[in-house]
Amino acid sequence: MFWAAVVPAFLLGFGMLFAPESPRWLFKQGKVAETQIAIKKLWGDKKLDSTMTSLRAGGSETAGEDAGWGDLFSSRYQKVVTIGAALFLFQQFAGINAVVYYSTSVFRTAGITSDVAASALVGAANVFGTMVASSLMDKQGRKKLLITSFLGMSFSMLLLSLGLSWPSLAAYSGTLAVLGTVSYILAFSLGAGPVPALLLPEIFPSKIRAKAVSLSLGVHWVTNFMIGLYFLSAVTKFGVSRVYQGFAAVCLVAAIYISQNVVETKGKSLEEIEMELSPAA
Repeated sequence: MFWAAVVPAFLLGFGMLFAPESPRWLFKQGKVAETQIAIKKLWGDKKLDSTMTSLRAGGSETAGEDAGWGDLFSSRYQKVVTIGAALFLFQQFAGINAVVYYSTSVFRTAGITSDVAASALVGAANVFGTMVASSLMDKQGRKKLLITSFLGMSFSMLLLSLGLSWPSLAAYSGTLAVLGTVSYILAFSLGAGPVPALLLPEIFPSKIRAKAVSLSLGVHWVTNFMIGLYFLSAVTKFGVSRVYQGFAAVCLVAAIYISQNVVETKGKSLEEIEMELSPAA
């Protein structure tokens, strides 16, 4: 199994040899000719003029020195950095890894004894949802997908909780649990899974982007570790139904937070997004 993972890793590494450098980074280094070549390679000749105009419009920000770690918490960037960290915190505390960890046990209650079949069903739901999300991001917008995703995850968690706890639904517990798990994975893959990683580079100004993305991903892995470490202990103490109810509440809070704080980035340049999120210094 581990050797099989070498193949996609090698293909990705080899493919990166042919990937163009980021035009924004090249422009920041003063390599205008190479910037133009990269733009043509990525988007074609038609986008050259408009992209160069956009890069020059943000030239003062791009030409400056990168921000320090302390700048991330300044009044100018505090809001946008908080949003980036919050998205990954909500993503993990919404229970995605707990659902995946527990999915084989849930499927056994429905009579699916094959762990391979259970994992394949979860994986298929994830792939299908992500494919749908990729076609909707530029049509429906990032914010709308995130809100819809977290609301769908909240409903699915409640469905899972009912299927596992209500005596009156005992005859349908297995079916409800499987439906809740699959619908949760689908809802997650439609927004909460792929959108934060796409949204962060769009909302962070170029001056803080590298450090702000690093901080947000740090929050992601710390919360991921905490869920993996304490999930089974929480289930033992409170019961899986109550833990899932807690995840449902987190999803609902996430939807409310996103509706009030996250801006829509669809069709906007990085400079327009920065002006909307970060007040002038």
